[in-house]
Amino acid sequence: MSPLDSHASRARRLTDLRAAMAQAQVDAVIVPSADPHLSEYLPGHWQGREWLSGFTGSVGTLVVTPDFAGVWTDGRYTTQAETELAGTEIALMKIPGAASVLHIDWLAANLQPGQTVAVDARVLGLATARLLADALKARGINLMTEIDLLDAVWLERPALPAAPVFEHAAPHATAARNARLLDTRTAMAKAGADAHFISTLDDIAWLFNLRGADVNFNPVFLAHALIDAERATLFVGANKVSDALRAILLADGVHLAPYLDAAASLQALAPGSTVLLDPRRVTAGMRAAVAEGVRVVEAINPSTFAKSRKSAAEAAHVRAAMEQDGAALCAFFADLEATLNDAARAPLDEVEIDRRITAARASRPGFVSASFGTIAGFNANGAIMHYRAAEGTCATIAGDGLLLIDSGGQYLGGTTDITRVIPVGTPSAEQRRDFTLVLKGLIALSHTQFPRGTRSPLLDAIARAPIWAGGVDYGHGTGHGVGYFLNVHEGPQSISPTTMPEPHTAMEPGMITSIEPGIYKPGRHGIRIENLVYNVLADVTEFGEFLQFETLTLCPIDTRVIDPALFDQREIDWLNDYHATVRARLSPLVTGAARDWLLLRTEAI
Repeated sequence: MSPLDSHASRARRLTDLRAAMAQAQVDAVIVPSADPHLSEYLPGHWQGREWLSGFTGSVGTLVVTPDFAGVWTDGRYTTQAETELAGTEIALMKIPGAASVLHIDWLAANLQPGQTVAVDARVLGLATARLLADALKARGINLMTEIDLLDAVWLERPALPAAPVFEHAAPHATAARNARLLDTRTAMAKAGADAHFISTLDDIAWLFNLRGADVNFNPVFLAHALIDAERATLFVGANKVSDALRAILLADGVHLAPYLDAAASLQALAPGSTVLLDPRRVTAGMRAAVAEGVRVVEAINPSTFAKSRKSAAEAAHVRAAMEQDGAALCAFFADLEATLNDAARAPLDEVEIDRRITAARASRPGFVSASFGTIAGFNANGAIMHYRAAEGTCATIAGDGLLLIDSGGQYLGGTTDITRVIPVGTPSAEQRRDFTLVLKGLIALSHTQFPRGTRSPLLDAIARAPIWAGGVDYGHGTGHGVGYFLNVHEGPQSISPTTMPEPHTAMEPGMITSIEPGIYKPGRHGIRIENLVYNVLADVTEFGEFLQFETLTLCPIDTRVIDPALFDQREIDWLNDYHATVRARLSPLVTGAARDWLLLRTEAI
């Protein structure tokens, strides 16, 4: 589709939406980036914001009125949004990372008393819904949540996904389904709840030792769950669970029900009973379905805490997955450098990077899929934090500069996420300086020791300090939790200045988190270096338990881009020790050119 056709299609879609708004007597529509499970990555059926606006970033909110259309998104996506929205009537509304509900303020300020805002409660987070309702009520603006106007205009809307559900089995599933359900019921009882309703897909997949393929890159499936003292019900699409798996689940007290019956199950709860809901992980529509006379306890899903703390057995599988991932990357980078250094070969483009790195991972045992869409950005494209290379518009990797590659894999024994930057030709002095500052930030946090229970956002400044010292900053968080053959982004921990340091963000043993500082200079270059780390006990003193990070990721960090004048001895020692570990762990798994590359890139400095 040509850009003009694309712009014309978007204009027609907005015209059709406005006609549906007029018929429904609606003055503004909110289209969030969400599904009934508040997922980060959405099945096609709920990608209405992208369909209407053309903005493909994973975070953003579209607001449409009769004479305005705008997408609110944060600094990670603003460059991408500027490009994708250019030439349309849709305005880019830039927001700070912590101000994800600024569109609510805009609606309250720009609509008049008596006007009506519509949003589908089935895809609106409960916490956001409450903020929206309060802000509009204060201005006398009506809120309509019972209609989905997309259905009226999106005539070729994709159907719900139908991929089969499969069991995550031993040895990679290290705890029995019954044991996890028992732990959940214990937590329910402690909270005074008779029942617990769950909508978040990774919580459900982890709790029931099941996986699926309904969402790109995340091995999850569409479902809701209701658990009481005797019974667990999984609301899942018809024919997604085989008869054999259904029998296994039934033997563990897990009953299946139609996916669309989840709301009715809440309406059927007995008066006087108590249900546990996570207000940040359930939609307003599901909360509204709870029957009158049922008491609601609002608290974080017990499974969110439990799955974030990987057991020793799970950590062992993750380490093995990291070795396979590292071996794949050795083969990939060896081939990449050979291609870049051979003038007789055709130059590569950014799209080809994704093909090659995925093929390298696919050759390793236990690989299932990529864990997210590969980000491969050369020079200026590397400065777009969530850049997506596309055929026909991507850059050719030639000349001098830096190539940023952020990629990951889903393995039966773990999820990987790694970013490396390599030089192409001769990097500039500015690029070497920036690369070194980013690496200093990675090292600073990687060898930090901290008290158990430290609120994860408080660790962010440790990685930024060396970068701040160079007069630079970056517009994203330093780290996110990572699942166990689950979502590449998971909570509750988040190393980010825009995350509130609430009790549930505390760092505990067993958590896996990324460390990924960066520097981005629009139009010039982007640098990010990312490892995954595992919280382990470091010491016990009179002041309590202290944790430290075990680095899990195994892949050389390119020393050709380092400015050694900016390094101190402790940083040199950390890097040399890391590379010695990478060499020792990966050498038995690689041969030929991959092994030669590994030995070369892990030489001590």
